[in-house]
Amino acid sequence: MDMSPALDQGYARHSAFPSAEAAFEQLHALELAGLDGRALLREAIRSVLPGQLASVSSFGAESALLLSLIAEIDPSVPVIFLETGKHFPETLAYREELAAHLGLTDVRDVAPRAEALADGDPTGELWYFDPDACCALRKVRPLDAALSGFAGWISGRKRFQAASRNTLPLVELETLKSGERRVKLNPLADWDAARLKTEMQARDLPAHPLVERGYPSIGCSVCTRAVGAGEDARAGRWSGSGKVECGIHRVTA
Repeated sequence: MDMSPALDQGYARHSAFPSAEAAFEQLHALELAGLDGRALLREAIRSVLPGQLASVSSFGAESALLLSLIAEIDPSVPVIFLETGKHFPETLAYREELAAHLGLTDVRDVAPRAEALADGDPTGELWYFDPDACCALRKVRPLDAALSGFAGWISGRKRFQAASRNTLPLVELETLKSGERRVKLNPLADWDAARLKTEMQARDLPAHPLVERGYPSIGCSVCTRAVGAGEDARAGRWSGSGKVECGIHRVTA
């Protein structure tokens, strides 16, 4: 497993493929022509951006379906798992189980560099005092490095998960701080919880062990609690802090 965010860029080769803006326009046109998220995912991986896409997965409560769809198209698509050092043990075990079950051949465990942790969070308690800074240290900056060289990435976000996601498009074009653009695919954006559950059962996909214990959304153990009846699916994330996202999802077109 690669625990460094400085990843081998052999899979991603920019010069032979269209710019992120051109790829976004192609995919958006296909969406307007009637392709759904699954079909867009297939076109993106096989035709529009072959070798230029990575998936980012938390190996959480709903991750199995998207990873299953990707594995059907191309099991060698890189899957980036942000190893924050704060995950539930159950998540780490599930990551191994699911990757093996689906035959994924390039799962990359991306961790913050040791020197960055020593400098930014020497006691390991930053999550308690400043969760935004903790996410930036353990997720945002490592992911930025891991995605360097890719023209796009695949997200498992869905509209039903939270009010902040209820207008989520299938295809986005995000702008980085550098001004560079990157395509983001949300193939399951328009799926609801019932459809997701039905498809996961039809595919006989293993469930994250914390789901049955009341965790419909699973992040780091220190910032995630079980959700009560009637609560938003993401209500257990950074509960009571006012924080709703980890910061890896940027402003998009």
